[in-house]
Amino acid sequence: MSFLSSKQTKFGGYVAVYTIIVLAVLGVLNFLAQRHNKSYDSTANKRYSLSDQTTKVVGGLKEDVKITHFDRSSNMTDPRGNVRDLLDRYDNLSPKLSVDYIDPDKKPTVAKAMGARNYGTTFIEGNGKKEEARSVTEEEITGALVRVLKGGARTICWVAGSGEHDLDESGRTGYSNLKEYIERNNYKTMKISLLEKAEISKDCTIVMIAGPRRDYLEPAVNAIKAYVESGGKALIMLDPPVKLARDETDENAALDKLLQSWGIALNKDLVLELSSVGRMFGLGPEMPLVANYESHAIVRDMKETATAFPIVRSLETKTADKWTLSKLFSTSSSSVATNNLTAAEIKISGNEKKGPFTLAAAGEYTNDKTKARIVVAGTSGFVSNTFLRFGGNRDMIMNMFNWLSQDEDLISIRPKEPEDRRLTMTARQINTYGLYLLLIPIFIIGAGIQVWWKRR
Repeated sequence: MSFLSSKQTKFGGYVAVYTIIVLAVLGVLNFLAQRHNKSYDSTANKRYSLSDQTTKVVGGLKEDVKITHFDRSSNMTDPRGNVRDLLDRYDNLSPKLSVDYIDPDKKPTVAKAMGARNYGTTFIEGNGKKEEARSVTEEEITGALVRVLKGGARTICWVAGSGEHDLDESGRTGYSNLKEYIERNNYKTMKISLLEKAEISKDCTIVMIAGPRRDYLEPAVNAIKAYVESGGKALIMLDPPVKLARDETDENAALDKLLQSWGIALNKDLVLELSSVGRMFGLGPEMPLVANYESHAIVRDMKETATAFPIVRSLETKTADKWTLSKLFSTSSSSVATNNLTAAEIKISGNEKKGPFTLAAAGEYTNDKTKARIVVAGTSGFVSNTFLRFGGNRDMIMNMFNWLSQDEDLISIRPKEPEDRRLTMTARQINTYGLYLLLIPIFIIGAGIQVWWKRR
């Protein structure tokens, strides 16, 4: 009996030790899981992963930032996703950021003091400022975070009066979507006319020239030259000088001459992409698909992102006094450039110049007193309402603005809109698949009855 008692005691001791070890291991793993929350996103569009821009902005915080979300405790999950899950991903990026969830019904005085009038309100506080996110999406939250961190207003002045794209126009060639996107990213917009007054205000952080169809007069060109060479920043997008029956674009010789003096020569051609890659995205040869980027800060993070540039001309960079120029991106070797700008239907003769061709360049001007920046592109259509949301076009234009305004820390790939992955079927397809869904369980039940009948 003493032997059995000793054996049982020894066995019980082993069980107790093993139990303690298992509990200790589980406790350590739980502690590490709480401190280092990691997950893997297997969705096709990385819907449950934060974008490069959010990771860059939050990961680089130098001071404390607080996100406060007001909602009923039962409403933390909405049809678009789990609000707490999204905000917790922000919380896990940096110890400098904290998230607080408050039920306004349980703490009405706190909600009133913060100015939360509706359920689902989210505030970001930091740098002595407070901003409200328009919705609980990554794009809006990161946008509000940027507005908190970046001091001072940044104004993009868009030139009007010579047939440029209009930021208030909602048609396919308008820029209304770009205006909305600009203003969500800590910029203001202001319309200016160089015809009324050939002078650019110092309130303009960036001047945007977006595809003028008519020639700029000499006083307007002189105003652009004076603004840039005194330290201004400009984005200049000039389309090919096509001469079609209902669509004619002037050559803008005076502005072209100014750009040449800065070391950028715009060719009078139309670039065509002959490879079949663009056809996969529904693009014609007049809309080259670009995936070849240089090492400049504007495009450095876009190596795996495609962009499309409709009705585009090529350009070349040359040596210019006080200017440092960099190419941004180019077409593939399958592209050609035609000088026939009057034919509505493009026909390849085989005598065209072969690619690749540079489509955009960036430049920095430096003298003893000032530093200026410009970006020049051979098309203005890539950020129209039709093409802004294609591939990386939104990232491209905002990276250009960020570099021009010297906000290089914001240059990155931004949050993408949720992908619509709904299955759309015709009535015939619904009937066909519905029949299959009915027959499959009947077949399984029949096979089961047959097996049972044989074995009974």
